[in-house]
Amino acid sequence: MTPETVLTIMQQTLQVITMLIAVILLPALCVGLLVAMFQAATSINEQTLSFIPKLLVTIFVLIFAGPWMLTLITGYAQRIFEDIPFLIG
Repeated sequence: MTPETVLTIMQQTLQVITMLIAVILLPALCVGLLVAMFQAATSINEQTLSFIPKLLVTIFVLIFAGPWMLTLITGYAQRIFEDIPFLIG
């Protein structure tokens, strides 16, 4: 296995991880920003007010995007396992 092959596998792994994390974090960040703007406009400084909406959005994203995320992970793992003979030889 050459260093270029290892770097390619690592790059693909990081791309998959970035896609999975972005799907979860971006909606939570957007909701957090909206709640923070609402808190700034109304001068409400309650910590749970920002936590609960982000938690709910994250749960909904996991429910709706979960099958796609699972398909992405299993497809990538399957490709890695199928490429093992080529990587060794």
